[in-house]
Amino acid sequence: MSFNLPKTDKKRVVIVGGGFGGLKLANKLKKSGFQVVLVDRNNYHQFPPLIYQIASAGIEPSSISFPFRKIFQRRKDFYFRMAEVRSIFPDHKIIQTSIGKVRYDYLVLAAGTTTNFFGNKHIEEEAMPMKNVSEAMGLRNALLDNFERALTCAGEQERQELLNVVIVGGGATGIEIAGALSEMRNYVLPKDYPDLPTSLMHIYLIEAGPRLMPAMHPDTSEHIEKYLRNMGVNVLLNKMVTDYSDHRVILKDGSSIATRTFIWVSGIAGITVGNLGNEHYGRGHRIIVDEYNRVKGYDNIFCIGDQCIMPDADPAYPGGHPQLAQVAIQQGALLAKNLKRLEKGEDMKPFRYKNLGTMATVGRNRAVAEFKKIRMHGFFAWVMWLVVHLRSILGVRNKIIILFNWMWNYFSYSQSLRMIIYAKKAKEVIEREKRLASTHWGTDLLSEGSEELEKKANPTHN
Repeated sequence: MSFNLPKTDKKRVVIVGGGFGGLKLANKLKKSGFQVVLVDRNNYHQFPPLIYQIASAGIEPSSISFPFRKIFQRRKDFYFRMAEVRSIFPDHKIIQTSIGKVRYDYLVLAAGTTTNFFGNKHIEEEAMPMKNVSEAMGLRNALLDNFERALTCAGEQERQELLNVVIVGGGATGIEIAGALSEMRNYVLPKDYPDLPTSLMHIYLIEAGPRLMPAMHPDTSEHIEKYLRNMGVNVLLNKMVTDYSDHRVILKDGSSIATRTFIWVSGIAGITVGNLGNEHYGRGHRIIVDEYNRVKGYDNIFCIGDQCIMPDADPAYPGGHPQLAQVAIQQGALLAKNLKRLEKGEDMKPFRYKNLGTMATVGRNRAVAEFKKIRMHGFFAWVMWLVVHLRSILGVRNKIIILFNWMWNYFSYSQSLRMIIYAKKAKEVIEREKRLASTHWGTDLLSEGSEELEKKANPTHN
């Protein structure tokens, strides 16, 4: 395989990851004089803040996903390639991917994060994460399948395991999925499963710390906890999950909860990159960057968004910026300007995050919002949450569909998306994935000369 990029005299910017930061950077580099190459493992941009609504069958997966090729149609000097990055070879300005090598003049890592299981391999194998659209669809299928099996199983113990839901992690994703599943139990199950007592379904939200949403004000955390408890969610604070065995979540204090729906949203970790030494990683496997988002030790490798950490560079955030969409968007926009400045021989400008506020929703008419000097909760915060997220979604069609779904669900809760669909891969795709997985990359790179590497990375590039 090969990238098959056209011959050009323009400098090439390779962006790894099409999330909020990578997408903003690619858009801002329009008509910049660079050849821009976007590399992502998926062929679409996804909107993570609404992924929990896919898991609870509230909206369609396509409503929060938008194809890269649609976004960048008719864009000159822009190329998208669907691939996974395996290794970086800074001395040769080359990255190795699942489809081959490509040379870069500037490399920007914006691949985001993955679920953090904190080294517990057994929980990683057993729990259901909810970090992307694919995982959310898998969780949705598991939930609906468990409801169907609960109607037909013979034993009471198995029925209780099928109906109990345990969510680990009291951050934004945890409280949002807990609230959505509570509404599903209260409004959807009585309609779809009239012969299944809703009183049998119990939702547990477990947080290792003393309060939910620890990044927000303590008063805001109290409002969130009150909302969830009023909705029937069992909130367990100061409880740590240590294992999962025989369909039971094991807590550190020795207690356990029976469940076959074990959801893990307890933390995130940055995506690691091959050939990048441990000295380049900080807290949460995030790549350490300076105030210009430049990876320490390299002049032409940058990292933005959740994948990076900027310790001690921004006086307002000495421990690093929060892993929020706005941070990635602002870093992507500034880096585009800085890359243009570099080409003009001008000094780059340091990154300073402008905090636009934090929001989270628990359910219908229940949300919290914090700004510099204002804290809100309840209906008005919920309306503001709806407006902000609706504006952020790509595509007019997607905005209209989601707005219609929200309006319809607000009055009826009669959404017709609760279908169990397991995708089957074609034989050709399965065989291709096996071939790529069995290929050993990088061993030839270290022994070849730079000229030979350049030819192999991109035979059509000058």
